[in-house]
Amino acid sequence: MIRRVTAPALFPPPTYSHASVVEAGTKLAFLAGSVPLDAEGRIVGEGDPVRQAEQVIANLEEQLRAIGSDLAHVLYTDVYVVSGETSVLSAVWEVVEASGLSTGPHSSTLMGVACLGYSGQLVEITATAAIPEEAR
Repeated sequence: MIRRVTAPALFPPPTYSHASVVEAGTKLAFLAGSVPLDAEGRIVGEGDPVRQAEQVIANLEEQLRAIGSDLAHVLYTDVYVVSGETSVLSAVWEVVEASGLSTGPHSSTLMGVACLGYSGQLVEITATAAIPEEAR
């Protein structure tokens, strides 16, 4: 159902694929950005991008569960981090790797940005996922 591709002519990416190919007829979901809010709408991990990334992944898992999918079926993510420091971006990426998202590995873009939507928000992840046949 999902074929992960790393282009042999390009430098091999460390923990992601260059492309994810899904055969026609597969149901896809385009998820809104997962943010580091708890169930009451409070920022989790104020000032801590790693803790926020953990909450974002937990919230992403809930979004996926609600549509009958999971981290293993994520095809693509954009990972936004409020920072211009490579070490901070790397620390957030380590959370992504540990989550199971990079198992595929999925295709992803990691980027430092100036700000995000909620006051105190440091991390957000958008995703595209396949919905497994058995969940349809």
